[in-house]
Amino acid sequence: MNEASSKQDVVLVVDDSIDSIRMISDVLEEAEMTVLVALEGSQALTITKNISPDIILLDAIMPNMDGFATCRALKENPKLMDVPIIFMTGLSDTEHVVMGLKSGGVDYITKPINASELVARMHVHLANARMTQSARMALDAAGQTLFAIDQDGDTLWATPRVYQLLARLPGGESENERGLQKTLKTWLEHTPGAGHKMQLQGLDESICVEYLANVSGNEHLLRLSDQPSNESYTDLLRTRFQVTVREADVLLWIANGKTNREIGQILEMSPRTVNKHLEQVFKKMGVENRTSAAAMAIRTLAEKG
Repeated sequence: MNEASSKQDVVLVVDDSIDSIRMISDVLEEAEMTVLVALEGSQALTITKNISPDIILLDAIMPNMDGFATCRALKENPKLMDVPIIFMTGLSDTEHVVMGLKSGGVDYITKPINASELVARMHVHLANARMTQSARMALDAAGQTLFAIDQDGDTLWATPRVYQLLARLPGGESENERGLQKTLKTWLEHTPGAGHKMQLQGLDESICVEYLANVSGNEHLLRLSDQPSNESYTDLLRTRFQVTVREADVLLWIANGKTNREIGQILEMSPRTVNKHLEQVFKKMGVENRTSAAAMAIRTLAEKG
């Protein structure tokens, strides 16, 4: 037997019931799986900081942090993005099933647990997870920096290379994720078209996010790519709308979803000065508000690609 086939699947079981854990451990060990145990959600989060299990069995109802909150917290860890989470619950009503799936679970099984059914479902989800992981590894090996977000800017999945690039942003990891999520959410609200790019600030090199497509109703495909080196975004907007360099700077950040206060901090001017520049921008562009100005700027940038 080769090394790949002899490797045991690692299962993290999160349950506050000792009797339930013993029963499940016996079933999984008989199925030749390695079992890790957490008696509460916080323990599960601590364990997964250092170890990435292949699959997680999660009790829905636990004291302190319930299974739904635990699942959401686990899915914030990029290393666990493709790890399937199966809920275990004695509650089979629709409300709790939906809550489990919405929080990031892929399946649920009701207690008392049928051993053969549990193992069969686990094998299905493990196989699906490995296919997904292989596809993303192949994209990463090919140098692809692709990722997908939902309408709120939250990352649904990403190739490993994306996380490497984003990790170079200054500040803490959580702060970066919140800032990027907010920026992308605002960007999507302006309905960028295929090919539109938005530069990320704070990187050593010019890296921008490129909008590729709306994969489904709530999944947008993006790519990290190099900033075009020929004509800058500011110069493009200045030429297209016949505005001054400073007005073009303000317009660019309006297109990137920034508020007057944020633009003032970036460009080192007061929000009042930003507003005065915007008054001139609106007049020259023939629009009445920032939404219309942002939409026109985004279309212009998208045409340039």
